[in-house]
Amino acid sequence: MTLRPALMTAIVLFLAASLAPGQAPVAKERFEADIKKFEAADKLHPPPVGEVVFVGSSSIRLWKLADSFPGMEVINRGFGGSHLADSARYADRIVTPYHPRAVVLYAGDNDLADGATPEQVRDAYREFVAKVRANLPKAPIIYIGIKPCESRWKLVDKVKAANQLIAEAQRGDSTQHFVDTFGPMLGADGLPRQELFQADKLHLNAEGYKVWAELLKPHLKP
Repeated sequence: MTLRPALMTAIVLFLAASLAPGQAPVAKERFEADIKKFEAADKLHPPPVGEVVFVGSSSIRLWKLADSFPGMEVINRGFGGSHLADSARYADRIVTPYHPRAVVLYAGDNDLADGATPEQVRDAYREFVAKVRANLPKAPIIYIGIKPCESRWKLVDKVKAANQLIAEAQRGDSTQHFVDTFGPMLGADGLPRQELFQADKLHLNAEGYKVWAELLKPHLKP
């Protein structure tokens, strides 16, 4: 069946309107293989129930959580390159099944780098909260604010705006917490501290994760 030109034009306009200016289309199922690997691993070795789940992009995936939180049961469900919306999409498969006592989320900078607006990042966070709350109405949700980094410094204003919008979205809910990484990761010159990053000036090194761990620990006490 051949689509009429007017219908084709309407479809193109609809798809264009659904994206932020400069934002490329994102395949919703692009991480399905990663999620299935998590599910397969869970069947072979069921993770503990009632502990802390870390979810989000590569900053979570690369984190050696056992080193940062010795003696604490933690589950790493980070998948590299993901957007905050991806964490929301898969929350009912890689977050809520573990009935965690707390959920730690880091994502959002990939969204901005791919053209999303701060408002879209905030909306994705709200979607994540709604997904988690459907099954875990009282579990604390701890959002690690989007980090400043040299490789994406051109996005600094959008990073600040997205962080502020998410912090505002949490107001009035004592079970949601915002962990500010922005200020602690800046040097006296107001720029990202290079000693906290890997050579790509994007991902954290061991020193960077030490900063994050210290900021998080007060929120993860039993």
